[in-house]
Amino acid sequence: MSLLAELLSTVFERRQRREAAAAPDGRPLEELASALVGSTGETSGLALAEEILARFKALDDDGKRAFFRHLAMEMNIAPETVRATLDAYEKNPSKASYRAFMAASEPRRQELIRRLNKVPDATGALVRMRTDLLRLGRGEPELEALDLDFRHLFASWFNRGFLVLRPISWESPAHILEKIIAYEAVHAIDSWDDLRRRLQPSDRRCFAFFHPSMPDEPLIFVEVALTRDVPRSIQALLAEDREAMPAEDATTAVFYSISNCQAGLASISFGNSLIKQVASDLAAELSGLDTFVTLSPIPGLSKWIREEGIDMPLQDAEGVRAIAARYLLTAKNKRGQPYDPVARFHLGNGAIVHAVHADADTSPKGRAQSGGAMVNYLYDLGKTAQNHERFAETQEVIAAAGVQTLAAAASAQAQERHSNG
Repeated sequence: MSLLAELLSTVFERRQRREAAAAPDGRPLEELASALVGSTGETSGLALAEEILARFKALDDDGKRAFFRHLAMEMNIAPETVRATLDAYEKNPSKASYRAFMAASEPRRQELIRRLNKVPDATGALVRMRTDLLRLGRGEPELEALDLDFRHLFASWFNRGFLVLRPISWESPAHILEKIIAYEAVHAIDSWDDLRRRLQPSDRRCFAFFHPSMPDEPLIFVEVALTRDVPRSIQALLAEDREAMPAEDATTAVFYSISNCQAGLASISFGNSLIKQVASDLAAELSGLDTFVTLSPIPGLSKWIREEGIDMPLQDAEGVRAIAARYLLTAKNKRGQPYDPVARFHLGNGAIVHAVHADADTSPKGRAQSGGAMVNYLYDLGKTAQNHERFAETQEVIAAAGVQTLAAAASAQAQERHSNG
């Protein structure tokens, strides 16, 4: 098709959709969903998809929940058909029998989501739709099953190959900077001056992943400090009166805040790609960098301490460090994974527990979640793949010798208290 023909076709389709929007379809939303899945015309299908998305957005929570229940129950697979087509394929494996099985085993709601996504700017709308589903569907097995269809499709649409890494600086558009402030989930950005201190100095960096269909919405971002040493506290790293240094003098890149921005992309993992890509890019830019670490919160520590009935010795820095080290190395959830969610993330990426610090986050949030303790995870770029494989197979927590010594001391003290009491 020539460029002129494509242009005329696009103009014609937009006019048809505008005409359809001027005379909206009066059928119930559930009927529109079925009609969209069964439609054969591209233009009419786009008009249906636009109307469904617009009407869903206008629904209250009860209306959205009812729509989700319709998708979950009425646009689900037919188990008897799946069994029959699987039996047919098992008896006579062929292209036709496998195609029949694939068609039966995929619920119609997956095709509905795909067709909705053909509308311009629909990807963001579908991410927001999943945000509603996660919020409204918690505890309902059918709606939780529906979410697996969203996750399945999003995992393909938001894989690393489609994501664009962009630096965020003080010169970035204001609407992007406003979202960095709003989405910061680890260390709140209190003002524009606070944001400037994190973006403008020569020894500070920020990077975010974007999706081409959502160019104005960061998906996840990481804030980086360039330093000469491994940091021991967040208040020193973010101090208002600190002196910036030339980036060329840095030996250490510190990932001190990683924030997921889109609730509708929960469980769609691209944080590991972000850290490794940023580390690789920084290493290429600054030849003096040889250490890549985090300065991370320990969000599950206080909860675990309460569950274990441990007295947290806040006045004893070595005691806090020892208990935090024991927690990071030994505390497991019911699936045998590290109890701490941040630990699961970094260890799963191939990092190791490098050092534990007391009085590292003296903010009210830091005191509440971990007694002020923080941890450095070390990314040795030559060993992350090996560490990842080892952790994936065994769930073993790899830690520096100093952290192991701290954890062993805390475990011995716990055993002694148990024996005496």
